[in-house]
Amino acid sequence: MDTSQKIIEKVAPIFNKKGYVGTSLSEITKEIQLTKGAIYCNFKNKEELALKAFKFNIGLVIRPLKEAVLKADTNQAKLNAIIDYYRGYYTFSEKIGGCPVLKVGNDSKYNNPKLFDEATAVSKRLILGLELILSDGMKSGEFSSSMNAQKMARNIYSMIEGGIFMAITLEDETFLTDILDFIDQKMLQEILM
Repeated sequence: MDTSQKIIEKVAPIFNKKGYVGTSLSEITKEIQLTKGAIYCNFKNKEELALKAFKFNIGLVIRPLKEAVLKADTNQAKLNAIIDYYRGYYTFSEKIGGCPVLKVGNDSKYNNPKLFDEATAVSKRLILGLELILSDGMKSGEFSSSMNAQKMARNIYSMIEGGIFMAITLEDETFLTDILDFIDQKMLQEILM
C-alpha cells in the first residue's frame, strides 16, 4: 500500500467525524502524526485530500450495499436487499462517524463546491439505481406497470436519507427502522399492485 493510500485511510474517519470543511490540516497532522509536508508531498491541497477521503468513506458504505443487491436474483429481492442493508446502517454508520453523504451534503454545500458535487453525484447514482430496479421490475411484470419509477425511487431514497438524518440527529435508530417498515408495508404494497 502506498503512502497516499495510508494517509487517506487514516484521515477518512477524521473528516467523516469532524466534518470535511471544518477539519483543519493541523488537526489532521496531529491525529495521524504526520507533518504537513508529508501530506503535501502526496496531495495537492486539503481539498484533494478531502475528496479522496470522501470517496474512501463512500466506498465503505456503498460496497456492501452493491454486493447485497448483486446477490439478489429478482427486482423485488433487490429492493428488499436495499431495505435490509439500511436496517443495519445506523449502527454501521455510527462506527465510521456518521453517513458520509449526509455529512458532506450538509457540510460542503456553500463551502466546497467540488466536495458537494461528489455528494450530489452519489445521491443521484443511488436514486438512479433504485429507478432502474423499479423500471426493470415493471418490465418483468414484478411491479405495477402504472407506477412512476422515477418518482417512487426519489421518494424511497428521500425517506431513507430522512430516516438516517433523524436517527443520527436524535440518536434513536427507530427513526430509520420505522421509515423502513413504512417502505416495506406501504410503498412496496403500492409497487407490487
